[in-house]
Amino acid sequence: MERTYVLEPGAYLRKAGDHLAVTKAGALIAEIPLEGLRQLTLVGAASLSGAVLDVLIQRRIETVLLTPRGRFRARLMVDEHKHVERRRAQYLRLSDPDFVLRTAKAVVAGKLRNAARFLSLRAKAYGDGELGRTAARLKGLSESVASQSDLDLVRGMEGIGGNLYFQVFARLIRVPGFRFEGRNRRPPKDPINALLSFVYTLLTLEVLTAVKVVGLDPYLGALHAVEYGRPSLPCDLVEEWRSFLGDRLVLGLVNRRVIGPDDFVYRKVACIDGVDEEDLKQRRPVEMKPKIARAFLEAYERWMTTRVTLPDTGIGTDYRGLIRHQVWNFCRCLTGERDAYEPFMWSKVT
Repeated sequence: MERTYVLEPGAYLRKAGDHLAVTKAGALIAEIPLEGLRQLTLVGAASLSGAVLDVLIQRRIETVLLTPRGRFRARLMVDEHKHVERRRAQYLRLSDPDFVLRTAKAVVAGKLRNAARFLSLRAKAYGDGELGRTAARLKGLSESVASQSDLDLVRGMEGIGGNLYFQVFARLIRVPGFRFEGRNRRPPKDPINALLSFVYTLLTLEVLTAVKVVGLDPYLGALHAVEYGRPSLPCDLVEEWRSFLGDRLVLGLVNRRVIGPDDFVYRKVACIDGVDEEDLKQRRPVEMKPKIARAFLEAYERWMTTRVTLPDTGIGTDYRGLIRHQVWNFCRCLTGERDAYEPFMWSKVT
């Protein structure tokens, strides 16, 4: 098992021979083999023994901490890269305002094109003219990004595109019981937004892992400005994957009734701040029940192993490989092997 998730609130991990023992209140609830483990994700309030921390470092197992709502909290990093030249190239290139502007425009245009394609395909499948018209507006917006000469305007167009997209998002939900009245987060206020936030976090972590593997600094990007603690580069490079990987997965699970409205806990919340984990739990407007959270992560793992062919090489890979391929392409732009970054084009993938 290369990747595993610990979802149980209050879980404690200790090392037990060649595996990790997951316990709660002294009782063993799961065992995680260390052999082949590459990524460990702890969701919510879980804790580790010193021996577990030691073995995670020794085996260079990427360890990620998420909030119970799926928001990124921290990542155990083993700084292993010797690629100083790549980082130096990154700092130099991303200090050039012209390169930053061109890269940001490429990222935004790619995101809008993929969103437009998604809506266009669903418009034809559902016979929905409103989806088709919004797809056309997004496509036009993506084409007009190229003529912009101001980074803030490019960021503004990305926001306009997002608003257009989510104004019609409810039309993509084909089963009764779910309501979607616009994108909201921190915290999400309804099940669809909770699922979207969770999958976007997982995808950002995929990109972050790829950025670290390549050897770049995740905290310096182009579209997203430098902000303390924010991995701006993964935030940039995840944009092109949102509709293709994130929204399709969520809508597929919802529309096939794998996840239903009854799979969530709902609360009326006046204040979202809490003093501890138990208090915070009572202040979440909505959250997945533990069983469905596990099912969602299992579906995500299957989804990410979907086989595709790389558009520029013809080599077979999976969705994770596709993300890594794009991050490598970005790195080649920094080092001068490519002139400009070309975001992922959904239309070119088979």
